[in-house]
Amino acid sequence: MSILRSAPVLLLCLVLFTAGGVACFAQNPASQPKSQEVSDDDGIPVLIKHLPNWESVQAQAIFADNAEDLKKALGAEAIFDQIEFTPGTEAAAARYDAGTLVIVEPPSPQVSVDIDAKLTQFLAGSGQNSQTVYRRIGNYNAMVLDVTNTDAASALLDQVKYEKNIRWLGENPFQYKRAERSFVVTTSDIFISTVLVIVLGMALSVVGGILVGLGFFYFREQKRAGMTHFTDAGGMTRLNLDGFTPDIVPSKLLKH
Repeated sequence: MSILRSAPVLLLCLVLFTAGGVACFAQNPASQPKSQEVSDDDGIPVLIKHLPNWESVQAQAIFADNAEDLKKALGAEAIFDQIEFTPGTEAAAARYDAGTLVIVEPPSPQVSVDIDAKLTQFLAGSGQNSQTVYRRIGNYNAMVLDVTNTDAASALLDQVKYEKNIRWLGENPFQYKRAERSFVVTTSDIFISTVLVIVLGMALSVVGGILVGLGFFYFREQKRAGMTHFTDAGGMTRLNLDGFTPDIVPSKLLKH
């Protein structure tokens, strides 16, 4: 009999416990999408902090790791169907005066290149270029939706910076390729610089020789134009056959 009387109380407790558990689960951050990279200081996904002026839009910023959550938050945009949310793909969005900025970060550059090709082809064929401004920034696929001013949307995309550095835990597998590329680039630069210096030196030598020759020629011409008589003796003693050689002054002769 006591058990029957306590049954409603137990049922009420069970209902309250279930409702409380559901409420706690809804408020539990573990039920929210998790980012693969969060800030150590405040636990905010790093991708959100890459939004322009993220402090002012943090309250209404959106973070998603699948297309369904992104569509629920921003609407069923057809462009979202072109983004394949492979494991590790994350997206952050916020509304600005220029439009709604969406930053998608794929897990690898190859996936980013594939998404870039799909989005570029979609925008070229759908005629939404006037309402959507898209750009690939580093490993980000960033776009501004519901654009009212194209210049303002482009300026908003200019504020998105990809500032991640890749650090290898072990030996860099691309170290030898980078060294080889650096050697080839350095060698080609030295070769081109040497050829340019040689060609420039030859050109300067030719031009300098021409200028010096012309200067000497005009100088001799001016000097020759000032002569009243011309002789080919060159100042040497010669017979006065043409009457141009001045007489020897007797005072300047040696005396015995």
